Amino acid sequence: MTRTDEPLVLGIETSCDETGVGIVRGGTLLVDAIASSVDEHARFGGVVPEVASRAHLEAMVPTIERACREAGVRLEDLDAIAVTSGPGLAGALLVGVAAAKSLAVALGTPLYGVNHLASHVAVDTLQHGPLPEPTLALLVSGGHSNLLLVPDITDDVRHLGQTIDDAAGEAFDKVARVLGLGFPGGPHIDRAAREGQVVIDFPRGLTAAKDLERHRFDYSFSGLKTAVSRWVRAKQEAGEHVPVADVAASFQEAVVDVLTRKALLACREHGVADLVVGGGVAANSRLRALAQERCDAAGVTLRVPRPGLCTDNGAMVAALGAQMVMRGREPSDLGLPADSSMPVTVVSA
Repeated sequence: MTRTDEPLVLGIETSCDETGVGIVRGGTLLVDAIASSVDEHARFGGVVPEVASRAHLEAMVPTIERACREAGVRLEDLDAIAVTSGPGLAGALLVGVAAAKSLAVALGTPLYGVNHLASHVAVDTLQHGPLPEPTLALLVSGGHSNLLLVPDITDDVRHLGQTIDDAAGEAFDKVARVLGLGFPGGPHIDRAAREGQVVIDFPRGLTAAKDLERHRFDYSFSGLKTAVSRWVRAKQEAGEHVPVADVAASFQEAVVDVLTRKALLACREHGVADLVVGGGVAANSRLRALAQERCDAAGVTLRVPRPGLCTDNGAMVAALGAQMVMRGREPSDLGLPADSSMPVTVVSA
């Protein structure tokens, strides 16, 4: 067994379409192994839960074996096992939780069931060191758009705001489909936008004064998605050329403008000087650039993990598990459930 001040932790992530297995020693990443089923979902234009669950079943053992081999560790060396217990797709979560329980029982190793969203915050410790306390976190992905106040990533995560309809990543996927781009939509729109100009004034949801009174830190991207769809359809019906790059750039700007504007507002009003941006959409180049620009202007320190750590991965789960061990948090019971609707304020099950 290794020392608990630098625990060796294996993390398993299966909340959606990627089987992620990461191994960390304390705050150091040893390996981040991923088996993605995204290509199997592409023809459907979105993730199919049953397909994702089957892919996790097939990939779980080979991915764990590959992670251990690349890290040069044995399962018997582990100090703890961490697994995403929620939120996410129920069937997909069950695969990961069952695998983690099996390992924990077989090895006699402590098990930590952790929150997927908190893990997206914790992964930044692998690149930029311990999180300042408190930290403000902006999480943006295919299923979530959240603003969180984080006094302690292992025990105290507070909800400030979230999307009231489509998540940012979901809007990227739907607009990419309208523009005839591929799935997942985020990378395709990001690439197309680099060739375009922000020349279309698409709406910024929940930013009017009356909306800020009730939804100060909430997001809404459904109206934006609909506005883009109608704009494109009007061009097509008129027999006019649709400038895909300009539409992509204008849509993307509307999304990242609102995301960063509200994040900085939350930092200012809660007196927080550090902002972490995480989740798959955090890999977007324009979001990273605008967040940096606005944080610099506001005197806020921006922390964004490298793109490979922004998307779903096992390293983020292992990172949170390691933090739990180092903070002396109690491990989970072996009756740990897979909770598809796990609240963001619940760090561990």
